Amino acid sequence: MIIRTAPFALAATLLLTPAAEARPEGNSAPIAPQLQDATPLPQDTPWPGGTIRLAIDASDTQRRVYRVTETIPVTADTRELVLLFPEWLPGNHAPRGPIAQLSNIRFTAGGKPLSWKRDALDVYRFIVSVPAGTREVVASFVHTSPITGSEGRITMTQEMLNLQWEKMSLYPAGHYTRRIAVTPSVTVPQGWEVFTALDGKARKGDTLSWATVDYETLVDSPIFAGKYAKQWEVGENVRLDAVADAPKYLAIAPENLARFERLVDEADALFGTRHFDHYDILLAMTDRMGGIGLEHHRSAENQYEPNALIKWDEMDWDHNVVSHELVHSWNGKFRRPEGLWTPDYSTPMQDDLLWVYEGQTQFWGWILAARSGLQKKETILGTLALAAANYSEGQPGRAWRSVQDTTYDPIVNARRPHPYPSLQRSEDYYTEGALTWLEADQTIRQGTGGAKGLDDFAKAFFGKTGGDWGQLTYDFDEVVTTLNAVYPYDWANFLDTRLRQPGQPAPVRGIEMAGYQLVWKEEPNPYHKGRMGGANYLDLFYSLGMNLDKEGKVVSTLWDGPAFNAGIVNGTQVVAVGRIAYSQDAIRDAIIAAKAEQRPIELLVKRGERYDTIAIDYHGGLRYPWLEAKGSEVQGLDRLLAPISG
Repeated sequence: MIIRTAPFALAATLLLTPAAEARPEGNSAPIAPQLQDATPLPQDTPWPGGTIRLAIDASDTQRRVYRVTETIPVTADTRELVLLFPEWLPGNHAPRGPIAQLSNIRFTAGGKPLSWKRDALDVYRFIVSVPAGTREVVASFVHTSPITGSEGRITMTQEMLNLQWEKMSLYPAGHYTRRIAVTPSVTVPQGWEVFTALDGKARKGDTLSWATVDYETLVDSPIFAGKYAKQWEVGENVRLDAVADAPKYLAIAPENLARFERLVDEADALFGTRHFDHYDILLAMTDRMGGIGLEHHRSAENQYEPNALIKWDEMDWDHNVVSHELVHSWNGKFRRPEGLWTPDYSTPMQDDLLWVYEGQTQFWGWILAARSGLQKKETILGTLALAAANYSEGQPGRAWRSVQDTTYDPIVNARRPHPYPSLQRSEDYYTEGALTWLEADQTIRQGTGGAKGLDDFAKAFFGKTGGDWGQLTYDFDEVVTTLNAVYPYDWANFLDTRLRQPGQPAPVRGIEMAGYQLVWKEEPNPYHKGRMGGANYLDLFYSLGMNLDKEGKVVSTLWDGPAFNAGIVNGTQVVAVGRIAYSQDAIRDAIIAAKAEQRPIELLVKRGERYDTIAIDYHGGLRYPWLEAKGSEVQGLDRLLAPISG
């Protein structure tokens, strides 16, 4: 619950304290007033002015700008219009609204300019002075989409665009966003196809409009549009909508398209009911527009590498985001932690239950990918192996920081790079959360003799009230109560210990209960190999304790690992291995040789303008994580990954 102070209690007050009275004579010593920085909670009432008209011109792909005209009706007695730019964005779990990308902001009424100011205590809040008798205020501005990746995520190229309504619109303060009506329209480049979950589509030339919708649903219904586009039906009222850098990337084989169809079938079988009337899997086949995986109630924004559909087996490692985001329709959009549901995009979100919202979604994203064939079983086993290795040997930060504390990382760090991520930790509620849910599944299966599993929890918790397209919030106690209804156990202690307490054992018990074990080999597993190839880096994290980019520059080091202890940090350039110029083969050969010859690995490195020769006394050889079954019979993990739909 968020407790806010009423505005009348925030009047500036000067209070003299004993400390203030005792300040040294002759020195300036200001005393702070109480700031008026608490915004009252919005009301669950409609915007009284009427329906907002939002028109966006997205046709200028050359300059990558979106030109916005927003017409906001007001009542005749309005003298001050307060408009908000969305700050706390759903699915981002943080205040990341890119307000800096709003430019050339102007407000008019009857063609005449209006004066406005930005709130000094809330820069996402615009205050517009409105003349008497005004019935409409027109806001016009430009959303300056990033041109290069250094400026932010690229959302527009000359072949496609990803329009997110909250990034280029304002909404009136004081009302639940679900009570603000908007009629949207968008102009796109000539002939482009446009995909969205919005209803009532009408097209006139290259301008598209949709039926009037509430602002919350609008924000939850982004657009993918492109010059090269294709749509397929992959289930009852479920569509796969793809845009691509070139037409060739859309040539998916029928047997691989069928995997998306099976994904929908497996999700239906898992949850037992739907909380949407129709659903669009928005998919961008691109390396030109920024990558994304973002959930919505009736759609999801997804990105694959350009050739992920046409080189299916080779790119198997890249296919998981679609299953993850589909699960979010049930877990995250319909069922949502009470602190992560907010009535508008100004009210702060509370992230402490993200290990359910994201952690269990990560778990089911893996499971459904394997059950549907969207990814091979071997790929999912490799994914689990890499996760298990990370928490077994690659994260000394687990000693001081709990999984639940990492749920605040979207706010604390906003996905910026860490200098020492293995010590600092990041958003581990995803993957360590998923491994915890795997242990929960196996605990239920073993306790019920295989009669039940986490599937039963998913159906009871996420599948309830079929046909409900709203949001149903939950808290920690409901999670525990539902688990106990599936299988009586001390679930409160189970979850508290593993997720809320630091310094816990590596979360591999679920893997071991499921009949598998973490082992180490000299070659990377299929998922690990594909991931390294896709990102073009060399993973030596579990040998030398560092990762290198394609040029030999260190991009991460393991805290207290061999490279770290030798003084190698991020940004260090490996120039030579012994007397041989750096290459991936050269450093791999040196690691293999050091295992047999017991000689230190000698590296010539450059950091800034300085060159150093560093000897790393490591002799463990190349080490890459794999999962192996403990026996030849079918194991619990095999059963979990097997299809359940008819």
